Amino acid sequence: MKDYIEIDNLIVFANHGVYDEEKKMGERFMISLKLYTDITTAAKTDDITKSINYGEVCEFVTDFTKTHRAKLIERAGEELAYALLKKYPTLSGVEVQFKKPWAPIGLPVDNVLVNVTREKTVAYIGLGSNMGDKKAYLDKAIERLNNDYCKVLKVSNYIETAPVGDVPQDNFINACAEVETVLPPYELLSLLNEIEAEAGRVREIHWGPRTLDLDLLLYGNEVISTEKLTVPHMEMAKREFVLRPLAEIAPYAVHPLKGKRVAELLEELEK
Repeated sequence: MKDYIEIDNLIVFANHGVYDEEKKMGERFMISLKLYTDITTAAKTDDITKSINYGEVCEFVTDFTKTHRAKLIERAGEELAYALLKKYPTLSGVEVQFKKPWAPIGLPVDNVLVNVTREKTVAYIGLGSNMGDKKAYLDKAIERLNNDYCKVLKVSNYIETAPVGDVPQDNFINACAEVETVLPPYELLSLLNEIEAEAGRVREIHWGPRTLDLDLLLYGNEVISTEKLTVPHMEMAKREFVLRPLAEIAPYAVHPLKGKRVAELLEELEK
């Protein structure tokens, strides 16, 4: 069970909406929150500094909602969720219910609302390069992974490895990074693809040379099996150049399908 602080129906007058009248005149919105955070220390010490001050949260939400305008309450709710996770580091997740009770529908309705749930997840990213300034490509990728939505917690040492497959090419430099992110898995994948594109990554030859290769190896304990994204990465348990740097920073991370720790998978592969 997760602890949380709940704020119910905070009323904010703001100017969100698609229509000009909504943008000009404004209207009342009702915002409810669940702030997921460990309250154990605060409960034991009776010290507000060990918790999240819900009065301050209400002031922050009011100011943010008034100053960050959006056409859709979907966007307003998501931006607020990300802003709360960024402002309060002790939050592990947040649920935002953004209500628009006076929506211009022209029919009797009690409420229109969206629910947005965002949480912090630890993901593991594999990095590789075997073209140009390999180290610089990896350094830049790690720099880009530190942003408003991701925080790099650990980075392994860079290791040189031989290429896989029959395509003649230079050796790789490989590494792994531990990242705390508020992005859902497909959005994180989009970010990785964006960083690869910035490095001039071209997908022409399978197992061919590349300026930068970023693989989403693990995303929390999730299992995803689609054409676009497979997590855990299908090849990770077979590749020493993945498991060796990953075991350096996360030996106890568990492969959710195999039920084994990364250190165990590496040990089996090296036998």
